[in-house]
Amino acid sequence: MFSDLAADDMTPVNPDEGIPVSVKIRERIAAARKRFNANDNIAEFIEPGELEKLLDEVEVKMQGVLDSMVIDTANDHNTKSTARRVAKMYLNEVFKGRYVQAPAITEFPNAERLNELMIVGPITVRSACSHHLCPVIGKIWIGVLPNEHTNVIGLSKYARLVDWVMGRPQIQEEAVVQLADLIMEKTQPDGLAIVMEASHFCMSWRGVREMDSKMLNSVMRGAFLKDVNLRREFLSLIPGRS
Repeated sequence: MFSDLAADDMTPVNPDEGIPVSVKIRERIAAARKRFNANDNIAEFIEPGELEKLLDEVEVKMQGVLDSMVIDTANDHNTKSTARRVAKMYLNEVFKGRYVQAPAITEFPNAERLNELMIVGPITVRSACSHHLCPVIGKIWIGVLPNEHTNVIGLSKYARLVDWVMGRPQIQEEAVVQLADLIMEKTQPDGLAIVMEASHFCMSWRGVREMDSKMLNSVMRGAFLKDVNLRREFLSLIPGRS
């Protein structure tokens, strides 16, 4: 009769009690047969209230890292709350794009049937390298060739989409492709071009410590792939990149 009750206080046993929230989230992702790479968004698998619990879990593990680095956080006033600060920084700020849903984007029909090249940028990029979790800081330019069926979104919404995609541990080559896929899905233009230029701190802060080197790459879709003159026009209109 009482097989599902604890022997000492007859309180119903919660089978999930004591299981780390990260394990619960991971199990949901595995059950859905989805991946959870560093640059993936996993917001759909996080239930209300779990992000706060995940923050607590990350804090505990970050404290373990500091302990293993032989830092006396108990007596060093500079690092006493560092584990909590780092946990909040990762989950709520620099890697927020992994844990929250995509920003709401209001789309409008192309009532005026605009079909001329539009360029948005430079948009500031704040990301981090997946290899060392070092900052990646740079700029992005987005070129859109709309058609009469293209969904029109506000200029600020491009910046919000960039922030959401880049707010994860990223590899630059993959990041611009993710962003291109997202904008193509949202707007359905005839053509899309993205150029990203960024400094990688994993190269300047560590390793070879080359301070002036930057990475520049692009993604071209639709008309920008087929029309060399359109591609040339877009590139020539990017300040400092002609």
